[in-house]
Amino acid sequence: MSQTTDKTKAPGLVKTLVSNRELIFRLAKNDFKNRFAGSYLGAIWAFVQPVVTVLMYYIVFDKIFQSRSEAVAGDIPIPYVLFLTAGLVPWFFFNEGIMSGLISLIQYNYLVKKVVFNIDVLPVIKVIAAGFIHLFFMFVLLVVACIYEYFPGLQTIQLLYYCLCLFVLILAVSYFCSAVVVFFRDLQQIVSIVLQIGMWATPVLWNIGKLPWVWQTILRLNPMCYIVEGYRNSVCCQGWFWERPWYTLYFWCFTLVFMFIGRTVFRKLKVHFADVL
Repeated sequence: MSQTTDKTKAPGLVKTLVSNRELIFRLAKNDFKNRFAGSYLGAIWAFVQPVVTVLMYYIVFDKIFQSRSEAVAGDIPIPYVLFLTAGLVPWFFFNEGIMSGLISLIQYNYLVKKVVFNIDVLPVIKVIAAGFIHLFFMFVLLVVACIYEYFPGLQTIQLLYYCLCLFVLILAVSYFCSAVVVFFRDLQQIVSIVLQIGMWATPVLWNIGKLPWVWQTILRLNPMCYIVEGYRNSVCCQGWFWERPWYTLYFWCFTLVFMFIGRTVFRKLKVHFADVL
């Protein structure tokens, strides 16, 4: 009954986020802190795992199997460790944001049952909490770039644009998945497997330019390809996003359509959330 009283003319998503911005940010900070409550190092563990992962890939591909890294990277104009880091940083956020947003309703089930609480903000809270780590790794990415003498320039500002792209994409997927997983719990394992496969279908570790044109076109249908390439272009000052107008148009059309689908599914199903949870 708690969700059946939802108004048919609910405010738009942007208006909802703006009007609840203080609550969202406060709950996101609490979510981030509570994730590591009870451990001695606390939130430091949130940064350790991605750093170790980057170092592991760097040692394996750039030191132990250097010839293999040259095979997958091809004739890239930047050092492989920078190429690798610029791909892993957005992918970590995408992976963490999706998996966190997926369980937002389940984890905050006690809020779902409150009549006065706007549950539309729950996926946003989880994505923002994951975004705190991403901001740290954007700084790490810039440090790595400076080490290889790719100093920040005017085009580096584009990182904010691509970060926004990534946030909206994650939120779109999270709205859809968080609503469906309430009724189909196996979706959590399915999404985890899809993300594992998706990392290799995204040019995170390898250079898409090595592939034939047909395969490049197919793989670029993956919206994360647009973001990963954008992060690399921004860090290395290799072009503006408006220099790829059709690709930019495709990304936003895909993302906004998926956002519409996700929000529609979320609104249709949320009248039953309290009963199931």
